[in-house]
Amino acid sequence: MMKPSLPQGFRDFGAETVRKRNFIFNTIRNLFELYGFQPLETPAVENLETLTGKYGEEGDKLIFKILNNGLNDPRKSDKARIAFENILLGKNDKEITERALKYDLTIPFARYVAMHHGQLAFPFKRYQIQPVWRADRPQRGRYREFFQCDADVVGSLSLQNEVELSSLYSQAFAALGIPVDIRINNRKILAALAEFCGGPTKMMDITIAIDKLDNIGMAQVKEELVKKGFHANEISIIEKYLHIKGSNEEKLQQVKALLGSIDLGIKGIGELEYILKYQQQAALPAASVDFTLARGLNYYTGTTFEVKAKGIQMGSIGGGGRYDDLTGLFGVPNIPGVGISFGVDRIYDVMEELKLFPDDVHIGTQALFFNLGEAESRNAFSLMQKLRATGIRCELFHESGRFDKQFKYAEKKNIQFVVIIGSKELNEETCTIRNLLTGEQETIPQSAILQFRF
Repeated sequence: MMKPSLPQGFRDFGAETVRKRNFIFNTIRNLFELYGFQPLETPAVENLETLTGKYGEEGDKLIFKILNNGLNDPRKSDKARIAFENILLGKNDKEITERALKYDLTIPFARYVAMHHGQLAFPFKRYQIQPVWRADRPQRGRYREFFQCDADVVGSLSLQNEVELSSLYSQAFAALGIPVDIRINNRKILAALAEFCGGPTKMMDITIAIDKLDNIGMAQVKEELVKKGFHANEISIIEKYLHIKGSNEEKLQQVKALLGSIDLGIKGIGELEYILKYQQQAALPAASVDFTLARGLNYYTGTTFEVKAKGIQMGSIGGGGRYDDLTGLFGVPNIPGVGISFGVDRIYDVMEELKLFPDDVHIGTQALFFNLGEAESRNAFSLMQKLRATGIRCELFHESGRFDKQFKYAEKKNIQFVVIIGSKELNEETCTIRNLLTGEQETIPQSAILQFRF
């Protein structure tokens, strides 16, 4: 007999966990709607060519590829063998795989916009709450299947969108009770740094190395840069850049002194200054400038965001940024965009550790009606329907049985109230209601049950 198990990095969720996750989803979804975003869903599976080359070398390695059907067909064995040899050489081959599970929600969204741009009203504001898959090494806060909650605006270059998304972040995490640090940077500043250190072709090497700073430290980052062919003076400039500290204003002044002679750097600094000034004038929580924020994804072109929870060791629980020509990857250029993402699974872990979920979030059934016979259960069912019409969640025990069995069922399901209608209550048109948390019990007329506070 096979022992039941799950693949590493995948999880089941029981009722209590699902309710807590739904609390997060609903909080974020309501704010998405409040800010004027509309819902969108895309399929779990995308063409492999849609995804590859969009997430950097490291990201491409984490894409879950799906084997083609029919590989066991003897007529295709020679083609399959050659294709598999190509796979072993690190190449994709359509004879083996041409589809994959989606890595994130942004690239599929860009594909959707490219396919439907003629029917969309721009700027187009969408939100999406769906699972994504990455062949990552499972660990705390990192899973192979997890949900993302994304909000994006496409068809607009206005930096007001960045301000609004930053405000949405602040409001969402305040509603969830999580103290956070919202960090921002600008890819144009990183592009200016790359110009100082060998030219635009060095951009990805720099961002990938910087993106690892929190995990591996400065010494190993410098070692990686040496391996990538950076000279000592170039590494020194990168190190100076990464050591910029102080208030937002002080950081901006220091980066101006380092990179202010390059046009891209000036433009990136100006965009950060605009966002910070707008936040100040609108009395919004100020984001924190962090020049170590790289977001090692190929498609970002401007402002980048990252959110970290305060007081807890956890990776980022949110992130995003501007991508001014993402749809150009699909032959539809000049549709700029900016978006943010919430890492729900990490948010859940943070809220569990900090005990931030409301006390009543786990409540499912509010009242269990005991089943004490055919006539009694019919009467109970009639009362339940009246309660359900008012929004009270209740259920009838599935069969007539002993009191202790029905009490145990209520306790296991964390049901606070039990409603007892026996022969005496049936004749007198009353019901007995017991609060299992306090032990209090009272008998009331059935006509008054709608006024009872469950």
